[in-house]
Amino acid sequence: MRNDTIETLLLRHYGSTAPTPVDLQDSLSASIQLEAAALEKEQQLMAHLRERRISRRHAVRIVTIDASLEGLSLALEGVRAIEAALKGKDVTEPAYS
Repeated sequence: MRNDTIETLLLRHYGSTAPTPVDLQDSLSASIQLEAAALEKEQQLMAHLRERRISRRHAVRIVTIDASLEGLSLALEGVRAIEAALKGKDVTEPAYS
């Protein structure tokens, strides 16, 4: 992909007779600034989470919740397989697609 300017892309898409969008430069600048601010905020949050210490109790709670959700997912798959076997359907397709 080429690194064309906005003007070149607009000319290629709309032709030379199309009017220039009102405040195109300002709206693009504002959009880029908003995106940069959101990215910076996300990076600060990630840095904070990396530096944050968690207690053993909290870590065990997170692992326990994750394991219980995994177990629940496996149980649902088993129930689905049993139900399909009772109905005589093919169970080779994934449950969530």
